[in-house]
Amino acid sequence: SISRQMATSWAERCNAPGESPGERSGLPWPLDVHNVKLLDCVCPQGWANPTRPADFVYDLVALGAGAGGLVSAKQSARRGAQSALIEEHLAGGDCLNVGCVPSKALLRCARAAAERRRCDLGASSASAASCSTDFASVMERMRRLRAEIAPVDSFATTKAAGADMYAGRAVFTGPHELTVGGQTLRFRKAVIATGAQAKVPPIAGLSEVPYLTNASLFNLTELPRRFVVLGAGPIGLEMAQAFQRLGSQVTVLEGLDRILGPEDAEAAAWLHSVLEQEQVRLLTGVAVESVEHSAGENWPEIRISVRLGSKTEVITCEALLVATGRSPNVAGLGLEAAGVEYKNGVGIQINDDLTTSNPDIFAIGDVIDRPELRFTHMSGTMAGMAVQNALFEGRGLPVNAASTRLSQLVVPRVTYTEPEVASCGVSNLSAAEARGLKADVYSSKLEHNDRAILEGASPGGFVKVLCREGTDEILGATVVAEHAGEMLAEITLAMQHSLGLSAIARTIHPYPTMGEAVQQCALNYNRAHWERLNKS
Repeated sequence: SISRQMATSWAERCNAPGESPGERSGLPWPLDVHNVKLLDCVCPQGWANPTRPADFVYDLVALGAGAGGLVSAKQSARRGAQSALIEEHLAGGDCLNVGCVPSKALLRCARAAAERRRCDLGASSASAASCSTDFASVMERMRRLRAEIAPVDSFATTKAAGADMYAGRAVFTGPHELTVGGQTLRFRKAVIATGAQAKVPPIAGLSEVPYLTNASLFNLTELPRRFVVLGAGPIGLEMAQAFQRLGSQVTVLEGLDRILGPEDAEAAAWLHSVLEQEQVRLLTGVAVESVEHSAGENWPEIRISVRLGSKTEVITCEALLVATGRSPNVAGLGLEAAGVEYKNGVGIQINDDLTTSNPDIFAIGDVIDRPELRFTHMSGTMAGMAVQNALFEGRGLPVNAASTRLSQLVVPRVTYTEPEVASCGVSNLSAAEARGLKADVYSSKLEHNDRAILEGASPGGFVKVLCREGTDEILGATVVAEHAGEMLAEITLAMQHSLGLSAIARTIHPYPTMGEAVQQCALNYNRAHWERLNKS
């Protein structure tokens, strides 16, 4: 837990006597005006926990003030419940502080840097060659925008919504009670939304090396000359492209034979090609054998020993980002006392209605044993489902979900590289075959999309939709394009609400837009089934 000194603002702790690096661990840094504003919102100094009578029983208590906990506590309070939210670290969770928000701020600046070097967009050869980026300004912009977003997730905003806000670690002491800050809280229902943290693989020497994770990456104020990313999933690839475009020499190490393992093979291959064209070095099918480092003047020198087939190589860098998955935060919560079953490294076991082995305790977000659902948008969606199932069971749908059952939802996912890779449902033939599904594939290429041509988008983008064989029932889709996540939304809508692919074909799309590629894909279904004039 963070030490919350008796002060009115984090500004009073700037350069405070006795302040040590240990006290700063896990916090946004440096303590400039932007991070002070952020911390005053999400980890306020001197916060006084509410007090309730000893016999008071909450309708709902949420543990963890990330997206899942915030929605659970606020929505239940707005719907008339006596609710509470407990956070021991930073409100806003990973998304605001060390995830979605800061990473997308970096991606925007990285894209701008890449476009300044593009002669096809008007840059002269001389200016493109000499173009450089002020990394300190990039990071300052990120901190400023993060702080601008922070108030919506603040302790004060949660209190204003009608929920009690507690600072401290929550520990279950029974099936319907827990302790926080020396107080015992009783509840009818609880929602565990404690999130996850970076999973660090057991590589020889890695624990002794000053590696980065998403929790520390965004504290950088200087650009490392050489940047190595361990893991070629969404986080790793987004940051690899960003740092390459901002001026680092980036190498990505992946143990699998290709990047973006669960995604469509054609999508992964095209993104691999794009990243290599941008001079990112991608090594797949490698084994990292050991890591060591020595001190340097401004940066450590980190040496990574890797094996690729029969060859070994030592890769040297100043910064090493570990992006090899997430480990749910289940330790120290007293789950045994609550009767909640879980597995370390896997997460809390849940049922289709989000209940745990204790039917009065729900679990949502990154803490559950469903790694394929670890997205901020799913945390918020599951929170609405949990509120509905906990307090209004059998009385309608959640306000933000099409069902009260997890298995009935269509879940979109996006890797925010350029181009983006977006998908939903059974998004490729390999996945369909694994499920015993027979599917027809309909596709369209963005190289024929006028807006993509005018935007100067790199060729190779596409829309691919899988339908149940012989029908227009959508099973899933993959989109590879600039802003593919925006394009995916109408496919997700159609799939969730049982609208066939032919309905998208018959929906007017504005010209010129990337979204026309989705319609063209759908038109390919209609063209395959249209009536032809018989002149015989």
